[in-house]
Amino acid sequence: MRPPAGREGGRRRRRAAGAMAESNADWMGSLPAALRSYPLSNLAIPGSHDSFSYWVDEKSPVGPDQATAIKRLARISFVKKIMKKWSVTQNLTFKEQLEGGIRYFDLRVSSKPGEIGQEIYFIHGLFGIKVWDGLKEINTFLEQHPKEVIFLDFNHFYAMDDSHHFFLINRIHSAFGSKLCSIECVEYVTLQYMWEKKYQVLIFYHYPLYREYPFLWPGNKMPAPWANTTNVHKLLQFLETTLEERSRYGTFHVSQAILTPRVKTIARHLIRGLKNTLVHRNLPMILNWVKAQKPGVMGVNIITSDFVELADFAATVIALNDLLLEEDESATKS
Repeated sequence: MRPPAGREGGRRRRRAAGAMAESNADWMGSLPAALRSYPLSNLAIPGSHDSFSYWVDEKSPVGPDQATAIKRLARISFVKKIMKKWSVTQNLTFKEQLEGGIRYFDLRVSSKPGEIGQEIYFIHGLFGIKVWDGLKEINTFLEQHPKEVIFLDFNHFYAMDDSHHFFLINRIHSAFGSKLCSIECVEYVTLQYMWEKKYQVLIFYHYPLYREYPFLWPGNKMPAPWANTTNVHKLLQFLETTLEERSRYGTFHVSQAILTPRVKTIARHLIRGLKNTLVHRNLPMILNWVKAQKPGVMGVNIITSDFVELADFAATVIALNDLLLEEDESATKS
């Protein structure tokens, strides 16, 4: 579900989504047979950062993930407009991202303080859509693409007590039901395994209540080291170092190929926003790093980006899986 956009912005977004989706909607189901028995932790999988932030509500209160000083400033009307420019990290809806090949989703959620009931929303500075609406949209795609597998990483929770968590977990179960993959040894989880069990969804839940549900994987099975820098060279060095340090077995791994603005970055480029200040300028160098990677036991697994429709990001990550085939052929010949 996506609230209405401006006509021209909507056209641009549809063109970008269409270009992305030409051949990626069923990429997992189309992988060569040899790769279907590889652990998913050894495949190259494209993901999005702050996946839900394609729409945020300027009219809602500032989220509980923000400092008190920001909440005070946001009483001035134009401050929320500036916040939106820096909170939005994606242009495409869940459906459009899925059609474009994105299979990992970075999710931050919150209740709305003061709102009656236990409804949970996506959040990144400002509130996004209801989580339930996003889950339904994702499930509709999965119904139409039964061989595609997704990772939903619920990694930040705000203004939520246990009752909110129970409500959210029940929503997750209601949305996906038997598609939810129960926790298992990571190395057993291949596409073939998922298809045989008719599983399509792995949920990672960074809160102790995961222990009470067999379909919630602990957050430590999905480490996602964060460079927290505006400098692309520091980012690439960080990605290299954390890959060298990744566990050989027992976990998935997220390489967050993203730059994070500092307060002074935002102050200097108030009106330009994240995409025009950091993403456009540095994406070619980041994408070159991606092209030089190799999946596998000590290689890349999940790679996330802002504005995933730019520069063939998803197709570039998916293509890395061909290197595993070349490796297999070389091993057979020798």
